[in-house]
Order: sequence, then C-alpha cells, then structure tokens
Amino acid sequence: MSRRILVVDDDPHIREVVRFALEKAGYETIAAKDGREALARAASGRPALIVLDIGLPELDGLEVCRRLRKTSETPILFLSARDEEIDRILGLEMGGDDYLTKPFSPRELTARVAAILKRASAPRAEPMPESLAHGALRLDPAAHRAQAGGVELALTAIEFEVLRALMARPGLVFTRERLLDAAWSGVNVSDRTVDSHIRNLRAKLAQAGCADAVETVHGVGFRLGPCSGTSAGPAR
Repeated sequence: MSRRILVVDDDPHIREVVRFALEKAGYETIAAKDGREALARAASGRPALIVLDIGLPELDGLEVCRRLRKTSETPILFLSARDEEIDRILGLEMGGDDYLTKPFSPRELTARVAAILKRASAPRAEPMPESLAHGALRLDPAAHRAQAGGVELALTAIEFEVLRALMARPGLVFTRERLLDAAWSGVNVSDRTVDSHIRNLRAKLAQAGCADAVETVHGVGFRLGPCSGTSAGPAR
C-alpha cells in the first residue's frame, strides 16, 4: 500500500511540522497550501491519505472533502483550530475518517494516520452476506446501497460499514470496541469519533422514517432496533 500522505494547510509552519512528523514515521509527503491546490495534488499524487485543514481560505476543507468524495474514497484526517461539535459532525458527514484539533501532538497525529491506513487496508475478518434485510431496512453491499422504507440513504463509507455490522448480527449488543472490530477490523479510533458516526447514521435513518433503527443499551453499547418504518421522520 502507498505510504504517500498529502498534507493540506495554509499555515507553512503547521505544514512543515506535520510533514516532519510523518516523514520521521516513514511516510512520504506532498503538500498543498489551499483547497484548489489540494484537489490538483490529490488527483496527480494519488495519496494514500489526506491530512486536511478545515479552515482553508476560499475553498475550505469541508468543500474539498465534498468534491473529493464524488470520485474518491481516499481517507481524510481533518485538522481544525476549533474543537466544536458542529465541525466534527460536518467533517464526518462529508466523509472524513477522523478529526484532530489544533494544537496536536505529532505522536498522536502519526498514530491516527497509522490507524486510518490500517483500517483502510485491512481485509474483512469474515465475509458478509451479499444483501441484508431487517424491518424496513435493506442493504446491498455490492452496490453500496442502503434503503429505509424504500428511501435511499446517502451514507458515508464508515456509516455504511457500521450499519452493515449491526444488520449482520441483529440480536447482538455491540460495545464500541466490538463495533469497531466488526466494521473496521479492530482498529482503534476515539469514542468521540465513534459516537459522531452513530449520531450521523441515526439522523439519516430518522429522516427516512426509521428513528428506532439504532438503539442504545446504556452502559454497554448499541444494537439494531426494529426499524418497522412507522417511526416518524421530519416533515417533507
């Protein structure tokens, strides 16, 4: 697997700090100073992962991610100067894989990068059925399509894998660790990131009329709910 990382930040000092930390850890790096250059570098450099600052001038990191996700599943680690939930949620909804707040430890940065790349390259522990159905939910992994009550769900790659893990074992209560193991071959990410993906997935399911599709078992984790298709979604 390629070990080339694209580093995107408008602050030259941060770019160099990130590049130094990654190169010290054995990665090759390329850099971009703004969103438009990032898109060009991503296309020509074919990086294995992108470290992407949200607060870029003109074309910000969220918009860069949105455009990239039209044609690419290259993993993205967002950087932000603000530790606000809305930034994390927006970044993950756009298809980001993880989120790191400035200032950050170079050691944590390289650990997050290694975890994301391991997750991206790890084979599935066991094969999943070609299609899955539960209540009003339908999942077609081969076509990467999910529906709730006949409504197409626009899921990110991670949200799709979480839902697939839950649907494959509908009677099982997943701890965060077990859900990660089922969906991402046991690679560790922060609880905050896991909870953000669950929250985003629930919101999309609720909008399609399946607000009860993911249940919380307090003190334990999550399990698949009935998703009968009768739970009320927002007015259209």
